[in-house]
Amino acid sequence: MMAMPMVGRAPAVAELRRAWSRVRAHREPIAAVVTGASGTGKSALVTAFLQEHKETNVLTGTARVHSPAPYDWLAAVLAGRDTRGLGVPPDALSWLKQDPDVPRERYTPDALLRIAVSTVRRLVGRAEAVLVVEDLHALDPASLNLIAQLATTDLPALLLVTSQPAEAAVSPRLTERTLARLAGRPGAVRQHLSGLLPAEVGQILEHVYGSQASSPDLAEAVWRRTEGNPYRLTELLAVEGAALLEAPADRIDLTAREREVLGLLAEGMANKQIASALGISVRTVTVHVSNLLRKTGASSRTEAALWALSGRRSGDHHAGWRDNPRAARSQSSA
Repeated sequence: MMAMPMVGRAPAVAELRRAWSRVRAHREPIAAVVTGASGTGKSALVTAFLQEHKETNVLTGTARVHSPAPYDWLAAVLAGRDTRGLGVPPDALSWLKQDPDVPRERYTPDALLRIAVSTVRRLVGRAEAVLVVEDLHALDPASLNLIAQLATTDLPALLLVTSQPAEAAVSPRLTERTLARLAGRPGAVRQHLSGLLPAEVGQILEHVYGSQASSPDLAEAVWRRTEGNPYRLTELLAVEGAALLEAPADRIDLTAREREVLGLLAEGMANKQIASALGISVRTVTVHVSNLLRKTGASSRTEAALWALSGRRSGDHHAGWRDNPRAARSQSSA
């Protein structure tokens, strides 16, 4: 996957730099929380910041994707490290590292949390550090408690946290409280990454393809296809390459499910009927209909259905239907 320029993210990187400077000047913890939907460039932002500080002590951890376990973040930090001499009880360290042969004796949750904080302290030492917490929304409750606790210590550390919105989390309420606690700390940095603007998409196209990609219409068309999502943009450029420059400027891409919903809309079905036909919830259908209205520019379900029917009459059945919905309405009434 090609490296993308940090278009539209320079202010966020600059704010992280300022937060790091405050950590080094005052030797106290500062939380920097970066949120955004999947693919909006949270990890890319963290990578760009860390590349400027390659000599910094960095502790990085994330969650196990399919089966979150207690202290996933710290287990990832400890993985592959020589933990001898940390001064942490070996049996407790086994729990924190998620060793397969964990002693039967268990610590109370409060005791294990204190030991976890102490372990991070010993790993950081006296030098300033960056504690990177990737995908907070996917972390287990024990890790969430640890991250919140670390923000209240006197560690000379930048707690750099990325997360999708709390509603996408493994533990939504606890994630929401953790994000609120981190963002509410003195000096905290709060960045929310949304999609890129059409002009920013245009800058990236020019960066990749040069002046031949300087058309505002092309930037607008690509923005519509990707909704300004940097990951989708990267995928689109990787798949279509320079052929993207020759694509119709008014092409509209729909997902397979959106095409199914649109087809049933064209048959005159209500949301409840569509949900039953596709085996999905009415709420999910509502989301798909909303996306269809936005992508096609239709102002109503009827207009979107007419647009779909117009596409069928012209023989264009795939994601690149190109008729304008308002034109479709005119054809229908003609």
